[in-house]
Amino acid sequence: MWRGAIRQIVFTTEYTELKECAESLLDCAVIMAANCEIVTLMTLPALHPLKLVPALHSKVWGGRKLATQLGKALPTPEPYGESWELHDSCRVLNGRLRGRSLGELLKTYGQALVGAGHDAGAGFPLLAKFIDAQDWLSIQVHPDDQQARELEGEPRGKNEAWLVLAAEPDAQLVIGLQPGTDRAQLAEAIQAGTLEALLVYKNVQADDVLSLPAGTVHALGPGILIYEIQQASDRTYRLYDWGRLGLGGKPRDLHIDKGLSVANLASLPQVTHPQGELLIDGAYFRTWRHQLHDEALSLASQGCFQALTCIAGELQIHTTGQDSLPLRLGETSLLPACIDSFTLRGSGCIIRSCPA
Repeated sequence: MWRGAIRQIVFTTEYTELKECAESLLDCAVIMAANCEIVTLMTLPALHPLKLVPALHSKVWGGRKLATQLGKALPTPEPYGESWELHDSCRVLNGRLRGRSLGELLKTYGQALVGAGHDAGAGFPLLAKFIDAQDWLSIQVHPDDQQARELEGEPRGKNEAWLVLAAEPDAQLVIGLQPGTDRAQLAEAIQAGTLEALLVYKNVQADDVLSLPAGTVHALGPGILIYEIQQASDRTYRLYDWGRLGLGGKPRDLHIDKGLSVANLASLPQVTHPQGELLIDGAYFRTWRHQLHDEALSLASQGCFQALTCIAGELQIHTTGQDSLPLRLGETSLLPACIDSFTLRGSGCIIRSCPA
């Protein structure tokens, strides 16, 4: 709903006072600028809990579990490997902001959407996915923030973490390289097609968690369905692709020189099996799993956006002054940072992620 008209106010105060004044006028639906004398506040639809439309990606290593286990409507018979749940280009499905992309909303609402300390010009800071691996993903590595800026001119690298939702018997991950492997040995093994002998494999089961720092040589193996939370970067350097062809009938590109340059040969993260709600407590994001049995759970946003993904059952999201929002199996909602608190009600399981 639109409130009032465009207002122009002259400020000579610091940013904190400007922010408090602006928010008192228009709640979180404001345009804010720091350390300036004239600021235009344009009335906007107030932010509300946003149900997001996922983007589905076919992959040569994918399958059909996004449909059979998460209820996704896959549009073609191709193997689908990824459902991007939270990302710049995903669009809002509900409410006054229906049809708008997160990237558009970020430019308009800024910190009211994502919270303090995030540059709207760098895009949405996190990306969340479901990944269905029916074959090995490539052996790959991602750059860190500095490497991404130097090599690609991009604002961030890719630290990521995986929560295993389902795993077939004897399902495995690659979690790094054999201790003592040097860069020359790695390069020689890639060239000779013998990289598999240098990899460290780890069996996994449902509810296992793996945090993958940028620079870790890694791969997701067959028979595994995961939830992935990561820095918002799609920059991947493939080192090895198992000698297969892509969906187009041609080998997929490798990025050996860049991959060798960013690989942290000593990185060997360990698979964990957390018992509590907090699953991941990293430098870039935090992730919890909340299991509800016909009950209510009240949570505070603490000034950060909250990404909520339902992995079982159905729950309702309740916020002050807003209609409740249902969240069903496989669906994701974003709660803007300006929503101070919310309550989950129902029976189901929610994965909640936010910036660290």
